[in-house]
Amino acid sequence: MGRLFIYAGIGLIILGLLWPWLRHIPLGRLPGDLVINKEHFHLYFPLTSSVLVSLLLSLLFYLFRK
Repeated sequence: MGRLFIYAGIGLIILGLLWPWLRHIPLGRLPGDLVINKEHFHLYFPLTSSVLVSLLLSLLFYLFRK
């Protein structure tokens, strides 16, 4: 459990250092992200962004497991 917290902390530090460049990635605004606007209703479902993040995380976990 301790290693998990250490790796998570290191990951957050790296993410924080890379944030000026990462915020320009268009996640959440990709084609396939569903947006429905009606008079008193707003639905945003980042379908494509979720699939892309899932694939990237699966690839990372696969590579680190080996």
